[in-house]
Amino acid sequence: MPAAHTPSVSPGADYRPTRRIEGRPRVFVTRRLLPETEARMAELFDVTLNPDDRALSQDEIRAAMQEAHVLVPTVTDRIDADLIASAGPQLGLIASFGAGTDHIDLAAARARKILVTNTPGVFTDDTADMTMSLIIAVSRRLAEGGRVIRSGDWAGWAPSTLLGHRISGKRLGIIGMGRIGQAVAHRARAFGLEIVYHNRQRLPEAFERMVGARYEADVDTLVREADIVTLHCPSTPETHMLMDARRIALMKPEAYLVNTARGDVVDENALIEALQSGRIGGAGLDVFAHEPKIDPRLLALGNVSLLPHMGSATFEGRTASGDKVVANIRFWADGHRPPDQVLEGWA
Repeated sequence: MPAAHTPSVSPGADYRPTRRIEGRPRVFVTRRLLPETEARMAELFDVTLNPDDRALSQDEIRAAMQEAHVLVPTVTDRIDADLIASAGPQLGLIASFGAGTDHIDLAAARARKILVTNTPGVFTDDTADMTMSLIIAVSRRLAEGGRVIRSGDWAGWAPSTLLGHRISGKRLGIIGMGRIGQAVAHRARAFGLEIVYHNRQRLPEAFERMVGARYEADVDTLVREADIVTLHCPSTPETHMLMDARRIALMKPEAYLVNTARGDVVDENALIEALQSGRIGGAGLDVFAHEPKIDPRLLALGNVSLLPHMGSATFEGRTASGDKVVANIRFWADGHRPPDQVLEGWA
């Protein structure tokens, strides 16, 4: 299984140099960014912004790609082969806002000699923090407690109501030990969790000692033994529905599944059925299979903590991501290698 990783530029990479853009490059941004990022873009580029923050249609993005030198999409914009094939000859860079690249057809971009950049590393701590929040929330039934308070049905403290599980001493199974998985491991150790992980490649022994982690080569074994399973793998054909009905059935009856990665790495129907039947203890989800649509069966469940894809939603992270987008565009427009060029499809 591929590790959770972000492709990066290496010194010997096959880089396709661009010609220097004379004047201000035409930049099209698909969603509203932070004011300081947009102000900096307006200062440096001939930029078209989205002040209403309305999700654009494929036809609107297509029209933009026929005029702009640079497209700045986000992870919710699907930049597929059809869009890329219809881009104007002037489009030379897709400077994505965010670390993921599964929303962009990288092979199609390579075929058109369009460079792709992303913003790796800026959301690592934010997403790891949110992962730990969901681990605690679902284990201690925070969402259920909040609903009791808001409903007005709370009759006061009682020794046997809303009992959850302490996380100290439990076994946390991390699937995908890239930047975010490692950051979760550091945090989990402080909470007294036992850490076992699966990754495409085993990490150095020094890291394992530092966080007290044990490598498990077999995903099924990890899932079967873990009290909490947390997902930090990218969305790829290999990880599509990685947690399918068979693997969910391997989980302990009291175990929890946490997903802050991508919605399609979990078979959502199988997860819902397991939650409805009490086959597993609960789930903490920040991502969903058909965002922004949420399966109403999930909303009706009491043993889940649900968040609206807000793992990276911090001022600090979004500012840093905007800074990286601006830097990538400036390097490219000056005819240089962008610092965060994505190399998949450019080997």
